Amino acid sequence: MSTYLEILVVALIAQLAVLPGEKVQFIIAGLSTRYDPIVVVAAAGSAFAGWTALEILFGRALQAVLPPIALNAVTASLFLIFAILLYRSAPSGESSKDTPNAATAETDGGLAALEMVSLPGPLDRVSGSFGGFFPIFILMVTGEFGDKTQLVTIGLAVQYGATSAIWIGEMLAIIPISLANAYLFHSFSGRLNMRTAYLGSALLFAFFGIDSMMAILFDFSVWEIIIGEITTIVTAAI
Repeated sequence: MSTYLEILVVALIAQLAVLPGEKVQFIIAGLSTRYDPIVVVAAAGSAFAGWTALEILFGRALQAVLPPIALNAVTASLFLIFAILLYRSAPSGESSKDTPNAATAETDGGLAALEMVSLPGPLDRVSGSFGGFFPIFILMVTGEFGDKTQLVTIGLAVQYGATSAIWIGEMLAIIPISLANAYLFHSFSGRLNMRTAYLGSALLFAFFGIDSMMAILFDFSVWEIIIGEITTIVTAAI
């Protein structure tokens, strides 16, 4: 049985791995060139928090109707699918060496050029609402739909149940990354090797998927051993 801290760490790492290529992160980067980054991240964080709670409940519902081995198989399959999707959407080696005027990368919704990201017409007309918070929040709620972050949350809830550890772990990953993205990504996008970020995340999810399959077939998990050791060290330090 996984402890609360173990689940929190798993959720945090899983979200950190899947964030590269998420269209919402590119929307945050683009909007932060026009609006206060704090307002952008506050609106995005509110949307993330609401969606994550709903996704956890959905995953818990699946847990109630599926047997444990089926749940583990679903989780392993999702991890392997994420690895394939990240690998396939990684920028080419040639394009990652270029330094164009506008940062462009492959997202869940296609190619995104940061300098071209702005609020859609109807939302742009009310962009002054609460410093832009309300229209940006609406954009983030709709933009988040279908991102891999949602499937990760559902997969974790399927495996661990409806626990606040998943929500807290994911928020600890998403909010700091979104803040760093808002303040730094656009300024330093020309120096960032996006291909390396994508491939590193793909390898991490491939490891998760293979490790989950090993747990099903051989009742042995390298990841559980690693997390157990980390939890022991952290608990001893606290």
